[in-house]
Amino acid sequence: MSLNPRLVKESFSVIEPMADKATAYFYGRLFAESPHLRGMFPPAMDVQRDRLFSALTRIVWSLDSPDSLAAFLGQLGRDHRKYGVISEHYTAVGNALLATVRRYAADVWNDEIEAAWVAAYTVAANLMIESSESDAGVSPAWWLAEVVDHERRHRDIAVITLRPTQRLPYTPGQYVNVQCARWPRVWRTFSIANAPRPDNTIRLHVRSVPGGWVSTALIRHTRIGDTLMLGPPMGTMAPRESSVRDVLCVAGGTGLAPLKAIVEHLIASGRRPNIHLLYGARTAEELYDLPDLIRMESSFPWLRVLPVVSDQPSYEGMRGNLAEVTQRFHSWAEHDVYVCGPSTMVNETVRRLQIDGVPLSRIHRDVIQGER
Repeated sequence: MSLNPRLVKESFSVIEPMADKATAYFYGRLFAESPHLRGMFPPAMDVQRDRLFSALTRIVWSLDSPDSLAAFLGQLGRDHRKYGVISEHYTAVGNALLATVRRYAADVWNDEIEAAWVAAYTVAANLMIESSESDAGVSPAWWLAEVVDHERRHRDIAVITLRPTQRLPYTPGQYVNVQCARWPRVWRTFSIANAPRPDNTIRLHVRSVPGGWVSTALIRHTRIGDTLMLGPPMGTMAPRESSVRDVLCVAGGTGLAPLKAIVEHLIASGRRPNIHLLYGARTAEELYDLPDLIRMESSFPWLRVLPVVSDQPSYEGMRGNLAEVTQRFHSWAEHDVYVCGPSTMVNETVRRLQIDGVPLSRIHRDVIQGER
């Protein structure tokens, strides 16, 4: 059975405009046919449905990029261990997925398209299962971590320091899924805000969002001494070790976290690239980590931190939207670029950088999703 990415992509494009209905149908079908699986999911499924479609979209559009597909599915397979997923569950998920695609792509559906989806899902499921099984004897399915510091930097932002009970291997720029005791089975993603440390501690930058169960619990109800659960580190926005280029980092809000980890890593590596960090927020009060960034700047002459405020006319520093601010400087075309923040900011920044001559291959991006 061979892959046919074209047929999968063409039929998936029919489903994309109906993403909400399709994902609701998928979970309804899955739980109707396998009711024992419902207990593995959170009580409220809105974020879960968004995650499913986001992951499915990435898989579909990576089908003709085997290396990218394998890397993403490998991480996904390892991450699913924390839910208690085993190989038998993939059959139930595959059946529900095929039924969903068949229903919502009915106008174009035929035997050839069905065969293409079966082949694609088989490849994806096998990669995830193999990754999960190979990881089982090496790493835990999740890590317990003690809260050793909790700093409220703004009414809606906290910086939380954790000490995992076992070593947490990660690359600067990655993120972890977090679960707190207040909301069992509810996992939310947060970026790690520091390069690996000898004492194994990690920092998370958490912003409370409206209706955010985990983010609100972490900011308002979490105390030093509490225990959290962490999933395996994920994400591919890592520093390019072999690169000798200068670096531009564009951080919106708590999108600063993974970029700060990358900057810390570059400083510790002994390399001396010129690093420009554009750090943006709506108001000066929300530049929650500026004092620490200024300390980093003072000890590393090759780092320049440029705070940017968008919605405070009285602010005396640089004002504007981050995407537009990037165009006020000389060309970034010869730089490695890292961008993280809200999706609209990230997309617009990438668009403008490409127009200004930065090759897409040198732009490494991540989007704050949900409560990350």
